[in-house]
Amino acid sequence: MKWVYVAAGILLYIKMLFFANPTSGLSGLAIVELLVKDSGIPNAVSAIIFRNRLYDTIFEVVVFTIAIMGAKFLLATENPSCTIYQFTDQPSIILSRLGATISALVSIELSLRGHLSPGGGFAAGVAGGTAIGLVAITSSSEWMQRIYERWHAATWEKISVLVFIALSTILLCGFELPHGEFGALVSGGVLPLLNILVALKVALGSWAVLLIFIHYRGLL
Repeated sequence: MKWVYVAAGILLYIKMLFFANPTSGLSGLAIVELLVKDSGIPNAVSAIIFRNRLYDTIFEVVVFTIAIMGAKFLLATENPSCTIYQFTDQPSIILSRLGATISALVSIELSLRGHLSPGGGFAAGVAGGTAIGLVAITSSSEWMQRIYERWHAATWEKISVLVFIALSTILLCGFELPHGEFGALVSGGVLPLLNILVALKVALGSWAVLLIFIHYRGLL
């Protein structure tokens, strides 16, 4: 098996040495323009993540899902904590909830317009998870758990992953929706939907992890 790796390395070196790079004649700006034209959205980073490198993005979402499952599995054998430390002074509570409101609005903005401007699904999900975390350190853990169960957040998290994988598979097979008007909110085909699904997955997954650590560790 070692010789197979050596041979593969030699072939790769020969390819890089003697075969020209098809994009070597393009400048950086020309490559960005090509990405924008092919994807139909102004944000070339989102175009790479959800189109050119979509295969990698699928597994990034799957890895995040496995990490959430792993946290629950590893902490399941521990005894739940009896002490939960939270902010109790009014100024800290007000500031935390103000920050949560701002983070939630940023999350919505990034998830809806991440394909048009800097931002994207992962950043939107982190902002949403931050908002949930700020609410968690100022609210009752029982109340947070009831809200989580009432809105079936765990179910929506799983649905978002399955729909993301299904849409990604369709896109990888070469089927795309019409790009629409360039720069409009509804443009870029299926890319905005992938953006929103990733944001939903990361935010709900962060919520699940927060509840797990609050339940078993109690210290925020």
